[in-house]
Amino acid sequence: MIEERILKWLYDIKGAIEEIEQYFLEFPKDFKQYQTNTILKRAIERDLEIIGEAVSRIIKQDSNFPIKEAKRIIGLRNQIIHAYDNISDENI
Repeated sequence: MIEERILKWLYDIKGAIEEIEQYFLEFPKDFKQYQTNTILKRAIERDLEIIGEAVSRIIKQDSNFPIKEAKRIIGLRNQIIHAYDNISDENI
């Protein structure tokens, strides 16, 4: 049985993914549009931070929890937060 905290973090991940999808109901999925829309960029980055933090917490709680690319997800979160000045639009 999955622990309640892990279920909460999975719910947070799902919510952040749904938010990102919602942004593209209003804005086209166009890389040039993304690059020039600071509000959209910041919103997506924030949701990616949430996803990365939740994945990090899940892995700390259960190192065998099956999340593909968990290290890469956490790495992107760390880059957004700690190396914000070196992050590229292409990475996002």
